[in-house]
Amino acid sequence: MTLKQRFDEALRYFQEVMPAPETELHYADPFQLLVAVILSAQCTDKRVNIVTPALFAAYPTPQAMAQASPEDILKYISSISYPNNKAKALAGMARRLVEDFDGRVPDTADELQSLPGVGRKTANVILSVVFDRPAMAVDTHVFRVAERIGLTTGSTSPLATERALVSHIPQHLIAKAHHWLILHGRYTCKARKPLCDTCGLAPACRYYQQNQ
Repeated sequence: MTLKQRFDEALRYFQEVMPAPETELHYADPFQLLVAVILSAQCTDKRVNIVTPALFAAYPTPQAMAQASPEDILKYISSISYPNNKAKALAGMARRLVEDFDGRVPDTADELQSLPGVGRKTANVILSVVFDRPAMAVDTHVFRVAERIGLTTGSTSPLATERALVSHIPQHLIAKAHHWLILHGRYTCKARKPLCDTCGLAPACRYYQQNQ
């Protein structure tokens, strides 16, 4: 199977089984999604969704969070991975939003990455989910699944995976493809034991073909 054929089959399959994929993080506006994505680094969406209702009730806007200290924020996110660093990032991010962007979540990659706690992956999530831009956020699921299926080969970094994926996926599907690969990795192509026997993508999957 050629690389193009593998991409074509993967995209066909995902469009059929997940026509409208969405993030599993709970949020009401761009600011809340930005907070949730920062908290989700090396942490499950399930855990983030447990923590954020109380956090958002206390700090519903950038202006409210900008008034909080990292110690204040830490009380709400102590069960999250790396809570001290993330509390500092959230406090700094909120202040920067208020001071530099009038409390608005910016819509460019450079501006987003100027915010404390926001790297390329987080910026791409915001661009794709909030602003419907053709941005491919690569987390551990996307990195693993793309390599297993055979959409990438020997990828050495998230950036290399991102570039390989966006070069083969039509622009109008890139935002969806981010969710497809995450959800496939979360529920089917699991890290320790992929559920190949029940996966509809198996006929086009390099990993499955090599392990028959």
